[in-house]
Amino acid sequence: MRKWRRCLLVGLMIFIAQASLAQTPTQAPKPGKTYVLKAARMFDGKSNSLSVPGLVLVTGGKIAGVGAQAAIPAGAETIDLGDATLLPGFIDAHTHITMMYSDDWKQNLIDGLQKTVAERALDASANARVTLMAGFTTVRDVGSSDFLDVGLRNAIRDGVVPGPRMLVTVHALGSTGGHCDHSGGFRPGLFGRETDPLDGVINGPDQARYAVRLDHKYGADMIKVCATGGVLSLTDDVDTPQLTQDELNAIVDEAHALRRKTAAHAHGNEGAKRAVLAGIDSIEHGSFIADETLDLMKQRGTYLVPTLIAGESLGEKIDKGMYLPPAIIAKTRAALAARSQMFQHALAKGVKIGFGTDAAVYQHGRNAEEFHLMVDLGMKPIDALRSAALADAELLSLQDKIGTLDTGKLADIVAVPGNPAENIRQTEKVFFVMKEGVIYRNDRSTAPQR
Repeated sequence: MRKWRRCLLVGLMIFIAQASLAQTPTQAPKPGKTYVLKAARMFDGKSNSLSVPGLVLVTGGKIAGVGAQAAIPAGAETIDLGDATLLPGFIDAHTHITMMYSDDWKQNLIDGLQKTVAERALDASANARVTLMAGFTTVRDVGSSDFLDVGLRNAIRDGVVPGPRMLVTVHALGSTGGHCDHSGGFRPGLFGRETDPLDGVINGPDQARYAVRLDHKYGADMIKVCATGGVLSLTDDVDTPQLTQDELNAIVDEAHALRRKTAAHAHGNEGAKRAVLAGIDSIEHGSFIADETLDLMKQRGTYLVPTLIAGESLGEKIDKGMYLPPAIIAKTRAALAARSQMFQHALAKGVKIGFGTDAAVYQHGRNAEEFHLMVDLGMKPIDALRSAALADAELLSLQDKIGTLDTGKLADIVAVPGNPAENIRQTEKVFFVMKEGVIYRNDRSTAPQR
């Protein structure tokens, strides 16, 4: 009963948040309105090059035509974005929108303990808006608490607040004392009881199945597990395995039986290998993964979601002398030292690579910086663009709805100035955002030029 009251409270506070976001044109277009979007060029989300010129016809929230051959109906509103590139709305497969970023580690820790669920819901709605305005129209949110992710997903879906389409996990699942046990690092008894499957903390295959069923029961679109230690957790090493093979087998088997895809937080090689053998759909981070495990991922079609910007952001904090606990500094440096070579090996081996960022480890809205970090490590710009389009859509099993600019798909469309295939950092300058035919942002009169 308490859970339901909490869900209702979260939903109510997100509804109230709409008042502070009233200037966002969530209701501007009328149902069935037709647009013709024009730009100098277009990336369709799947091809190996851009097409010239760019033209997308939008009717009733869906793409009705693409390219010069599209039949333009009378009365359509034409929006000419000039020297720009049209792209599918970006997808981020690893976010934490309901969590707050802060430069002050200690204050952020205190805020997490002191803020009410209602206040955190309001914070989350602001994060969602910033993410959408950065061009990200879909996210896979891989860890939350207090059903904040479920409430926010539903509020966005129902048009109460602006934000990206969300796939949520409810609780990330992990072992006692592991990266997903958020009572780690605090004195025993502080929270009244030990964490258990109701919190996503499991021990043994039976509890693992129970926790998956709980997540599914309370609204999870996918299942996230913590297969190894983490950088930001206080009581573990970053690369140690934290779930047994039997536990991972049970989690993945149960999730897939419920038609839910799975993702594994895994920095260390052994935990990542166990997750891949269990049939996990994606490995998140992957800092210390060895070539043999990358080969296994290639063989099985397992995605790597490298979240390069997360380590970059923590490295920035260290370089600026901002406080982090010594253990976190040491783990950050170790992960940064290993992740670049791992990424380059995965790229060379042809492992499927998705786009994900670990938003909340860095400031929400900086998501697009992941593009240039991937390119800096050797990925072709067009492949980086595709990672946040068709590749992520396939990872999320949404390729029939989003990920490419094809007739019949949802009209999730963004525009950036110039040519991002020549300068990938143009993705950080999104000035037009449409989601399901609704225009949320159009700064074409002040769009930055190349």
